[in-house]
Amino acid sequence: MPWTVCDAMSQRREFAALAGAEGANVSELCRRFAISRKTGYKWLARHEAQGAEGLADRSQRPRRSPGRTSAATEAGVLELRSAHPAWGGRKLRRRLQDLGQQVVPAASTITEILRRHGRLDEAEADKHKAFTRFERAAPNDLWQMDFKGHFAIAQGRCHALTVLDDHSRYALALAACANERTETVQQQLTAIFRRYGLPWRMLMDNGAPWGDTPEHRYTPLTVWLLRLGVAISHGKPYHPQTQGKDERFHRTLAAEVLRTERFRDLAHCQARFDAWREVYNHERPHEALELAVPASRYTVSPQAFPEVLPAIEYAPDLAVRKVQHDGWISYRGSDYKLPKAFKGYPVALRRTIRDGELEVLFCRHVIARIDLGLPEHNGRADPHGRRQGDATPSAETGAQQ
Repeated sequence: MPWTVCDAMSQRREFAALAGAEGANVSELCRRFAISRKTGYKWLARHEAQGAEGLADRSQRPRRSPGRTSAATEAGVLELRSAHPAWGGRKLRRRLQDLGQQVVPAASTITEILRRHGRLDEAEADKHKAFTRFERAAPNDLWQMDFKGHFAIAQGRCHALTVLDDHSRYALALAACANERTETVQQQLTAIFRRYGLPWRMLMDNGAPWGDTPEHRYTPLTVWLLRLGVAISHGKPYHPQTQGKDERFHRTLAAEVLRTERFRDLAHCQARFDAWREVYNHERPHEALELAVPASRYTVSPQAFPEVLPAIEYAPDLAVRKVQHDGWISYRGSDYKLPKAFKGYPVALRRTIRDGELEVLFCRHVIARIDLGLPEHNGRADPHGRRQGDATPSAETGAQQ
């Protein structure tokens, strides 16, 4: 049998010593050492030329590797990886192509270059698995909005407000905010609307300042959005996957910016956010877009932001009521409770195809329904003897007049 790796050197030395003895039969020695005559004479020739060192195994690597990536190409890959440590082989390859590099290795080759130079985190790479994606058909059909969990900076904390277009993944906003108040979000959205126009619908999380509990289904912020003509939706409680694209954007932001930097103040955060948003929208290939960049699929909305809101008007055949300070409206001797966020605004009541049911409209949106035939729903008496009840909030706004 052939020599084993563990004792190959000792057997070769013994073979060479025996074959060098006077009157030695080399052919017989080859048979006894279970090697071919060609192999035996090869080792004897090396021993004669180099001594014992000649008996060591030689590298099997070819002298020339015409298919190997050039040093310059590898250097370009590593330089781009240094600029974007979270990008994998496919993103790096697409970006090199977009930059006009003439020789671009395959994504698998780039991955091997990263691995060979110790630039690949195998554990992190195993986390990225394909999954089914859903998206709206056109830009501005739906924007997703949320706050990235706030984080500490040298002077206070930063609350990162993110707004993402569902169709294109275009990052419309990445704002470093001092808090999560209604006025702060409204100020940021006003700037966004002025630049990109109005979306048809916005999807947001639950709680302040968006609101989605029975008591706070609507907030001053969402009422303002409805006033602008933007329909609103809320994710299911404790189901962040409803806003999967924005959640994924948050993970990318954390991996490429937040985990690698420390910030002095909000101005420092915003400067870094602006630079990274430019890369994200215009340079970073996106897996869900077949490695295109978000900017290639986004166009601004044709719905311009109105600097002055028009008066709220309803069709003349609808019953119009003004929402009182505590949220109540009156209709045919009964009072019905609406969310307090609509106080001071006019709403309209419209009959539906169901007998005894009314829709409550705010501008063009259905915000609640009233069932006139439910005594247990509308049967509470006030001191004046009138029936009272809560209008059922609409789960999702968007129905039009």
